[in-house]
Amino acid sequence: MILSGNEIEKEREFGNITIKPFYKEQLNPNSYNYRIGNVYRLANDDKLYKIPDSGLLLQPNKLYLCSTYENIGSDKYVISLIGRSSVGRLGLFVQCHSDMGNLGTSHNWTLEISCVQPIIIYPRMVIGQISFWETTGKIDRLYTNRYTEFNTPKESIY
Repeated sequence: MILSGNEIEKEREFGNITIKPFYKEQLNPNSYNYRIGNVYRLANDDKLYKIPDSGLLLQPNKLYLCSTYENIGSDKYVISLIGRSSVGRLGLFVQCHSDMGNLGTSHNWTLEISCVQPIIIYPRMVIGQISFWETTGKIDRLYTNRYTEFNTPKESIY
């Protein structure tokens, strides 16, 4: 079952959900609008670049790895990160793969971003939505592997 916006806010106040920083105006009926961070990487390039305040012009046929501005996580709810439909309609695709997070992680999430036409992104712009899903059954362990220790965009370890 997906949490409503009111439940997201309540569970955050109880400490079951982490969203830092949190702004109530980014809360939706069943999700929270997350923003893009200040840095990016290009796929297959381990160099970290700053997204200028004046914006970064993305080019088609490149994969950009960015991170969420917010630190997001939960030990109780499964997280789903998706792009906003308003940016998708501009030809900007955010988190088309691996949109589901694991229980037990709280960090700035790496976002996979690509575009079909040149488009400008800005640091801290609202770019996607995150929803929280209730789990059923016994939870044997929380996820602690691979990407959980990174708060900047991380290339594939695969």
